[in-house]
Amino acid sequence: METSSGATDVREENAPVCIVTGLSGAGKSVALRVFEDLGYFTVDGLPASLAPEMVGMMRRPSMEHFRGIALGMDLRQSDFLRQLNGALTALAEEGTRAQVLFVEAHTATLLRRYAATRRPHPLERDGFGLEAAIAAERESLRPLREMADFVVDTSRLSIHDLRRIIQKRWMRGPENLHPLRVNLLSFGFKYGIPAEADFVFDMRFLANPYFAEGLREKSGKEKAVADYVFASPAAVEFRNKLTDLVLYTLPLMEAEGRYRVTLAMGCTGGRHRSVAMAEYLRRVLRQSGYAVSMEHRHLELG
Repeated sequence: METSSGATDVREENAPVCIVTGLSGAGKSVALRVFEDLGYFTVDGLPASLAPEMVGMMRRPSMEHFRGIALGMDLRQSDFLRQLNGALTALAEEGTRAQVLFVEAHTATLLRRYAATRRPHPLERDGFGLEAAIAAERESLRPLREMADFVVDTSRLSIHDLRRIIQKRWMRGPENLHPLRVNLLSFGFKYGIPAEADFVFDMRFLANPYFAEGLREKSGKEKAVADYVFASPAAVEFRNKLTDLVLYTLPLMEAEGRYRVTLAMGCTGGRHRSVAMAEYLRRVLRQSGYAVSMEHRHLELG
């Protein structure tokens, strides 16, 4: 345990499975939202006995776009620990090794959070106050904490801290070395700067294929246009320096818990220079292990 403050109609490999559980008020719902943002299929409040059935759904082709599945469970269901042990055993017999993430926090922190949200603790009842309910839950879940693969104390963690912890453990893999998703966007300045852009890079100083014979009707996705845009040593030097800047900046944002960034490349009409640069960056970033999406917003208008 670590601690931290085959068939053609089914998926060939088991998707990662995480059971998210722990003390009420310690951040289970927040953790599930992080998993959702990272591309996992998430379900909260699931009866433990249904876990094998939910995991089985991940083998369907329609679920292939999900990176994995994260299931939120807690003590509110009766006989929770026995049912969870049974579910984990059933999953193991099917060849799936589910990891258990257990979130906890100091009693004083939990008291403060419940005071802020004004929500009742699941174990509170007449004659059984909040502090006693927290103590009872902590004791009841002690066996689960001891068997958990990963225990996170959220007492002094921000939401961003928790995001970084989950990203580091559950998002890295051979097909995608980075949890940060990069959205590349090409656009034309004459149509306006995209509001969602985190970074905007101006390509209007590069050689413009619009005025070159035989290139006006082509786009930056075509080799002839890209070769024209990057024909000069200065253009190649700029492309290399911009690539270095992006590759230097992305890990810094990743370390701060960012899971998405939008890089916008602009030229006059959004058809030639911005598209050529965005296509080049897409190849470089994918080779560097980033998940990259692409939108050429004004390609047909430029």
